Amino acid sequence: MRARPAARAGQYAALLAYLSFLAFPFLWLVSVAFKPARELGSLHPTWIPEHPTLANFRQAFDEQPLLHAAVNSLLAAVGAAVVAVVVATPTAYVMARRRTRLTRAVSGWVVVSQAFPFVLVIIPLFLVLKNLRLIDSLPGLVLVYVVWALPFALWMLVGHVRAVPVELEEAAAIDGAGRLRTLVSVTAPLLAPGIAVTGLFAFVTAWNEFFFALVLLKSARQQTLPVVLTHFIGAEGVADLGPLAAAASLATLPSLVVFAIVQRRITGGVLAGAVKS
Repeated sequence: MRARPAARAGQYAALLAYLSFLAFPFLWLVSVAFKPARELGSLHPTWIPEHPTLANFRQAFDEQPLLHAAVNSLLAAVGAAVVAVVVATPTAYVMARRRTRLTRAVSGWVVVSQAFPFVLVIIPLFLVLKNLRLIDSLPGLVLVYVVWALPFALWMLVGHVRAVPVELEEAAAIDGAGRLRTLVSVTAPLLAPGIAVTGLFAFVTAWNEFFFALVLLKSARQQTLPVVLTHFIGAEGVADLGPLAAAASLATLPSLVVFAIVQRRITGGVLAGAVKS
């Protein structure tokens, strides 16, 4: 009995240390964003700015087209999330309900594809998009994000579909509903939490993605926010620290909001109230 409070205290201490480790970069980023140039060059930095200022934010918006880049990122992220969910939902349903060689092969591809590094697939993707004339375009970038998000989306939604009782679909079939009607009217509402989490994950991944956007987008008017943030670093590798921190802190806010929504969705029951006891 004496070991339980000690073990619980150790768990809370480990959790607090982990949360501090995760929160430190963002808190320091926000602190730097509000510091004037004189404090940024101080040999004794402080957590809280002694003379907070918004000059870094004004300079960031004056030097780079942050709003236009944010709109590009938003269009790419929303487009990738919507398309990934629309494609993954019926595919995951078939994979979960039909155990065939094809579905097993697709399941194997989902697992193996997660091991592919970005560098390995960028050249084939570039050649495919070049033949489709989608280089330096947001639709081409959305296509890449969808392909990259599909394995995770399928892996997550297959588990949610398998959690739905087959008896509900059999009851719908007895009432005369076809496969499509059953998916739309019976299964899809029960998959709403899983679909929301999958879409939000695809959104956050596309919003924060940098490598594909850097390689596939050439013109300034098509660049996304992560690519524009690199413009605050000079040719010699010297960063304009204040404006960079200000722009990066603003770019991080949508991801934090979306992750807060995801956490609430995950804790919700997928089948709450679906089956009467």
